Amino acid sequence: MNSTEVRTDTGRIAVNYSHEGRVATVLIDRPRKLNALSLELLDDLYTELRAIEHSDAQVVLLRTAGEKAFCVGADITQFAHFTPAQMWKRWIAEGHRVFNFLAGLRQPTIAVVDGIAVGGGLELALACDLRIGADTARLGLPETSLGTIPGWGGTERLTDTIGTSRAKELIFTRRQLDADTALSWGLLNAVSDRDGLDSATDQFVDRILEGAPAAVQVSKQLVDAAAAGAPSAVLEALGSGFTAATHDFAVGVTAFQNKTPATFTDS
Repeated sequence: MNSTEVRTDTGRIAVNYSHEGRVATVLIDRPRKLNALSLELLDDLYTELRAIEHSDAQVVLLRTAGEKAFCVGADITQFAHFTPAQMWKRWIAEGHRVFNFLAGLRQPTIAVVDGIAVGGGLELALACDLRIGADTARLGLPETSLGTIPGWGGTERLTDTIGTSRAKELIFTRRQLDADTALSWGLLNAVSDRDGLDSATDQFVDRILEGAPAAVQVSKQLVDAAAAGAPSAVLEALGSGFTAATHDFAVGVTAFQNKTPATFTDS
């Protein structure tokens, strides 16, 4: 297993590669501050995500340290001293830069939500493609109790995920959803007890790795494009043409015809 890590006084980001480099696990490690996100931590996260984008990873897991909180969002002690101009130019802009990059990774991303995920922590999880939660997870957006709003993509991504009315309910009332309710609303894709969380995550990873990498990644881009209003008839034709030219397409067709498992090589 290979690993890289970036350390700062405000937490650290550690990245481990497993499954012969096909799975990158990103760890946000600041448990004493409930994994609150500072500007320094966001910048380190961005650096590591850029490296992952150009790696051989086919799946990206986002985890955080400790059992109490997945992430409580923004480091309030840091941004409380910002002027309105600094909030505009630095704080909000930095969060969008990092979360948009995470959302735009070609690889499928999975947030493993153990503990509370509130404010920017929920927005961080929403920037991932899938979310798997421990049964102790609690999710919400409490920003209006601070006199502010969800500012790192929450109003958009939450609405895309659970719909307008429910997004308004969470934001207006600051309600924290338990894991089962979050699952029923579509905010989580799966729920497991804490002891089984790694196993539940591995099941998703294994199923994704069974698919042809290029086909999985192009499919992700097509779904995201469709959600933004792009015409599927045009993009699916282009995506199908591209994937049909890959070696893995020939492997998949041959395996189907021979009724044997396909072994893809990402080529």
